[in-house]
Amino acid sequence: QVQLVESGGGLVQAGGSLRLSCAASGRTFSSSAMGWFRQAPGKEREFVATIRWSGGSTYYADSVKGRFTISRDNAKNTVYLQMNSLKPEDTAVYYCALRISGWGNGALVSRYDYWGQGTQVTVSS
Repeated sequence: QVQLVESGGGLVQAGGSLRLSCAASGRTFSSSAMGWFRQAPGKEREFVATIRWSGGSTYYADSVKGRFTISRDNAKNTVYLQMNSLKPEDTAVYYCALRISGWGNGALVSRYDYWGQGTQVTVSS
């Protein structure tokens, strides 16, 4: 079993920054990648970014490219999402997710096996 715990959400003004963390515990040694998704009220969960544990390859949604950076600390089993130049449309509950195997199609919710409980990010205008 795997547990994912997000932290770092909060309220920030437009143009500001936040860093989210996701700590993974349990049977994480066999996982291949981690991802961040977000879900705004009344909308479907959407992909934000993903990173491979081995090698650190990354992939971003176009909407956050150049503003958000995903990184990982393998020793701590922790993934981060540094969010800069935040916009009101970034407001959502942010979820981290763990993928047991594979790398392709990392933007699909269905590729991930475990999910955290989510952390709220609110960007005021």
